Amino acid sequence: MQHGLKRRAHFLGSKIKNLRKRNRLTLEDLSVRCVQVDAESGPSVSYLSMIENGKRVPSERLVRIIADIFQKDVDWFYDEKLDEQALDPAPDAAVHGMPLEPGFLFSETLLQRAIPELLAQTGTTGRQFAHLLIRAQQESSHNRFPDIERAAESVGDKRFPLSVEDVFLIAAEAGLEIHWFDRAPFKDAGDRTTPLNTLVRSFFDAPNKVYLNTALRSNPARLKFDLANHIAHKVLHDGDGARAPQVSGGRASGRRHDAESPNIDAQDVLYAWRDFECSYFAAALLAPKTPFRQYLARHAYAIDVGDGIGLTTTLVMRRMSSVSPYPHWHYFDAYPPGNLRAVYRGNGIPLPWGNMSMISDPCQHWAVFRMLNSRSRKPSTQVSVLRSGNDKRLYCCQSLRSKDAAGNPHVLCVGVDIAPALEAQNIDAGETIDRIEASCNAGGGSGPIPEPVRRQLRSIGKILNIGWVADGTAHDATIICPRSSSCPRDKRCVPQELEKLTPQIEAIRRSVLSA
Repeated sequence: MQHGLKRRAHFLGSKIKNLRKRNRLTLEDLSVRCVQVDAESGPSVSYLSMIENGKRVPSERLVRIIADIFQKDVDWFYDEKLDEQALDPAPDAAVHGMPLEPGFLFSETLLQRAIPELLAQTGTTGRQFAHLLIRAQQESSHNRFPDIERAAESVGDKRFPLSVEDVFLIAAEAGLEIHWFDRAPFKDAGDRTTPLNTLVRSFFDAPNKVYLNTALRSNPARLKFDLANHIAHKVLHDGDGARAPQVSGGRASGRRHDAESPNIDAQDVLYAWRDFECSYFAAALLAPKTPFRQYLARHAYAIDVGDGIGLTTTLVMRRMSSVSPYPHWHYFDAYPPGNLRAVYRGNGIPLPWGNMSMISDPCQHWAVFRMLNSRSRKPSTQVSVLRSGNDKRLYCCQSLRSKDAAGNPHVLCVGVDIAPALEAQNIDAGETIDRIEASCNAGGGSGPIPEPVRRQLRSIGKILNIGWVADGTAHDATIICPRSSSCPRDKRCVPQELEKLTPQIEAIRRSVLSA
């Protein structure tokens, strides 16, 4: 290779490699994206590797493909200037807690004594508390649990997609005996005024018996998930039976269904963690990371991609946050009027919920609340400026009204924090958010996204390869907040709340000190 050609190959390769790593894509991911744009010219993984290492010069057609993927001008690839600045500003950002003082009060001994009493006094069950701990663990690790992934992959050999017959064969190889029972849904008020339909879908009987409700036969996607869930229990815990039955509907607060006490039960904590582990294993078995990530990439992260391969929308949405190269995701599963069954907020989105249930004054402009009050079965996309005090964030989410296996309506919502993606492209996210917010305030709280900003967001959606980000720009954006009582809109949704006592006390203190 001549000296000039070598130099050209080096700069092109370095730029492509930096772009790929900046956007957290593997060589396989970039290859899939290239094929997605141009099936005929899409490069193999090995060829991309040679390009990045300066051993091959990409054709102009391939450079145009990569430029389209990362929303760059073609000329940028040939200017022989390496751009090291536009990196993800928060590559390891997750939800971080605040250190509490004095630290000695949070010693293990005192917490062991105080937490059960606190939970009993506030009506919080052990299972609810365990869900908070599990969520914190998920968020601190960006919903990545490689040990569980490896366990699932060792059982399923990363085969994708798996048919119902495949999952039954895996169950047989794990030594499970399958039995069927026939039970219809029943009404269970639980801790709600309005009873929910409740369906016992399946349960495990130690050491190796799985009982499946015949109702699952008409729903292969849910059947596969339940069976994979019990395979997980056998593989991870040798089928010791220490886990709750798989139930749809019923108690929205998350109590163990056989718990006798309304207060904390140590088994609740164990069962909640076991349920999480087995659920994560089941998702990793049915949607192994690498092939499912490539499948999502080919379909631009459409939330209905599971329909054609026998995966539930719930599994698809939850799995997105685990396999996507972009770490800033959130996910809600909400039941009317606003009870949460599941939540993940790897981007730290403030919640309009209290103890897994709706508080007295939630902001009703969240997409999930809008969908709870809708009868539409079509996905709805929303771009939102979230104001929480002085903190401003920009989200795009897609929500879908669905029904669980017991026939209860609920809303599934998955979304991303767009600000880190903007910053990664050297775009001032604060300025972008301010422009959207100004348009929303001019419209009373919702308004069209200004055209220059719309182009920015469409470009970000293309870089992230999330198709519904572009869909969201076609609709009005809206201002949301965690609490209606502190509405940040110029034209408030609720009357200004009365002046609080604490500011009055502070005013007295300051006036005395200044006298």
